[in-house]
Amino acid sequence: MRKKPFYSVRTGKNPLSAHFDFVTLKELFKNIFVHFEDEGYFQEALGFDCVDSGFIAGALGHDLAGTLLLELRKKDLTPIRTRIEYYSEDDLFDIIEFLYENCSKPVKRHYHSYSDCGWHCETFDRELGRQEYREKINSVLAVYERGYELSFDGELMGKADSGLEKLLDAPLPPYDPDNISARVEAAKLKFLRYRSSMDERRDAIRDLADVLEYLRPKLKKAITAKDEDDLFNLANNFGIRHHNLKQKTGYDKPIWYSWMFYYYLATIHAGVRLIERLESQCSKVGKIK
Repeated sequence: MRKKPFYSVRTGKNPLSAHFDFVTLKELFKNIFVHFEDEGYFQEALGFDCVDSGFIAGALGHDLAGTLLLELRKKDLTPIRTRIEYYSEDDLFDIIEFLYENCSKPVKRHYHSYSDCGWHCETFDRELGRQEYREKINSVLAVYERGYELSFDGELMGKADSGLEKLLDAPLPPYDPDNISARVEAAKLKFLRYRSSMDERRDAIRDLADVLEYLRPKLKKAITAKDEDDLFNLANNFGIRHHNLKQKTGYDKPIWYSWMFYYYLATIHAGVRLIERLESQCSKVGKIK
């Protein structure tokens, strides 16, 4: 698929150059859903209708509306093809996540031609189905408002701020993964999750600051004392890690939280590499710590 935008989008002359609105998003999602449903990707879980046999239940049973009520705590979401017109943004994002959980690509199927009934599927590949569904969904979520994406774990996430995508996607070196990589990934999910609150974003920044605190004893040997003080000034003095009267709290949180998050994320990447380089140099001269 062509990655470079075409003329009117590339030059900014197209009114949809920047992003799609919600009505357009629903139209695009419906097209994707109809394609995957017609190809049998939801039959294993949701079942399907046959002109000869009636409804043939999938793994979720005969009552899809009841399943959606139990899992999403919502009514009137099905049939998706006809109800999508009435979806709110939350409804649509719930359904996108729900379908990801219940998507599987048909491996063995046959076409029931009587009355153009459609595909009858017998065996499925769940991982491949989810992968293909996610790729299609993300192609439209990426250009909806500020940009979203469906994660590998099936959660709707905000995309990285423009220009910082590579930082967000960059893997950390395999240095103490349980105490560093795993905690950083959890903080990223918490910060970028769809409609995350300011409290959740602050907690994510605090989690990253805690990772730096964990690295601090080794980082001291790789940076100057002044640099070390600067690293922890943000979290300690801007109401992130502690709470006291001297802290600054009257700042624009959506803007500054975003800056703090990426600042700490970048610092952790740099810090781990500095520590690894120092330990490698010490190892070469016989000073393994």
